[in-house]
Amino acid sequence: PNIAAWKDAIMTTKRPFLCTDIFRFNNINLDPYTETYNIQFYFEYLGKWPEYCVAYGEPGGNLMAYHLGKIEGEGKNWHGHVTAVTVAPEYRRLHLGADLMHYCEDVSELQKAYFVDLYVRVSNQAGVGMYFNLGYYVYRQVKGYYSGKEDAYDMRIPLSKDPDRHSLQTERRVVEAHEVD
Repeated sequence: PNIAAWKDAIMTTKRPFLCTDIFRFNNINLDPYTETYNIQFYFEYLGKWPEYCVAYGEPGGNLMAYHLGKIEGEGKNWHGHVTAVTVAPEYRRLHLGADLMHYCEDVSELQKAYFVDLYVRVSNQAGVGMYFNLGYYVYRQVKGYYSGKEDAYDMRIPLSKDPDRHSLQTERRVVEAHEVD
């Protein structure tokens, strides 16, 4: 393990993701599994769902990790959605990603959501493993989700509003990207 990163992690601060963080997250977003969006996309999330946008910062001001998400759907499809959760390479294995996922689940519980979902590249074995360890299930596989070339897992975790786990039931385990709502 990176001892220097571990020492800094003790003094981390979880805080709201700020507009200015967009200009400081290159150390995180240069990961091949991290999606980078246009500035308007980030501003939309910060404006509409600020409670789902959080970051970890180190004492020197660098970003260590961040989460962007939202609440969406209707009826029993009302759910929290993880749009991005990513951790800078030098701060991995410190459970920051897991903590951000639990944060999203907690916010979604407060919003009375039935479940939390996310999409992850099938090839992202570390990410898929983390989500499994956190209790997420593969709801379905989405063919060509990433730029029409790479498949994604649509993963979900039911929340307390869904004690019978209806949010995990589906008739089709493999769908095409254009079929995803």
